[in-house]
Amino acid sequence: MKKSLVIALSIVSLLWVIYIIDLIIPIDFTGFGILPRSSSGIKGILFAPFLHLNLAHIMSNTMPLMILLTGLFWFYERIAWRVLALSVIIGDGLVWILGRSLVHVGASGVIFSLVAFFIFSAIFKKNFKALILGLFVFFLYGGIIWGVLPGQPGISWEGHMFGFITGGMLAYFFRDVEA
Repeated sequence: MKKSLVIALSIVSLLWVIYIIDLIIPIDFTGFGILPRSSSGIKGILFAPFLHLNLAHIMSNTMPLMILLTGLFWFYERIAWRVLALSVIIGDGLVWILGRSLVHVGASGVIFSLVAFFIFSAIFKKNFKALILGLFVFFLYGGIIWGVLPGQPGISWEGHMFGFITGGMLAYFFRDVEA
């Protein structure tokens, strides 16, 4: 578990370092976010999860990301990096292809992907450990499902929705990998 915590803490710390640098350096880092269907916005597929608009935004992503990343690297060590990378590339790629024409930033798409990955892994794997983990994640974060619906101004519901869909697809794809 220690290794999983260190990896999760390192990733979350990187988000915070980038956020602090963004506060200090007079450059608008949101220019590195996802701007759908634009050549300048394609770089956001990789960079958007590391960018946050304000303190409330990064704080709301910090604890869920810590918990979910720790669980991912602890229970799914063999595939954790692939699940994380594919969550970013596929989820954010879908935002770039299908999202509204505004800049999308933040790690919440990854959070939604990991929540769906854990929940759907419990369904597809049909083993006790995956089921307990999936139920635990659903208990903690099941209510976020409403975040995939449009309605809150300034919130990338597309990032949430495509992250969730991506996590479900990854759970199916990796269903034969032991938890």
